[in-house]
Amino acid sequence: MKIACGKIGQPCKLFVGLAAFALCCAYAQAQPQQQHRGPAGRPPPMAAPHGPPPDARQNFRRNADLWMQMTPEQRNVMRQRENMRRQIITREADAAVRDSGLQLNPQERARFESRYIQERRKVEQSLRQQIQTERQKEIPSLIQQLRKEFQIDEPGKSPVTKPAASPKSGK
Repeated sequence: MKIACGKIGQPCKLFVGLAAFALCCAYAQAQPQQQHRGPAGRPPPMAAPHGPPPDARQNFRRNADLWMQMTPEQRNVMRQRENMRRQIITREADAAVRDSGLQLNPQERARFESRYIQERRKVEQSLRQQIQTERQKEIPSLIQQLRKEFQIDEPGKSPVTKPAASPKSGK
């Protein structure tokens, strides 16, 4: 199936965000509620109000608005992509359990896979942040290089189209 790149980027982010939020909510609801007691047998004070933080709620709303603006075809493409992503992650979580060498009962296996997916999500978020940081460092020099390439010195003279050597081409 051929999918046009660029037009689906934002909706894809929306769907993945919605899916991640839904998974987090489902995971939180599936966790058994344990009573933690403080030193005097009292429950510890509440650290934060229930529900996602304000930035997560805002992100969810923005994603929901984008989802509502999508055509049914775009939504189906997003669903297919999300299903494929989930299948890949499930296969990799299964492989992680096998590679660990642990003999787990079904409940422990589910906890292991859930934790694997949770920690993997953190790793992927960290990597995305690192890539974004590096990209932001590189963009100004790229713009400067392109400015030099396409700068018009005299009126009536066409831009220089000779590509400059990339600083990383020597690697």
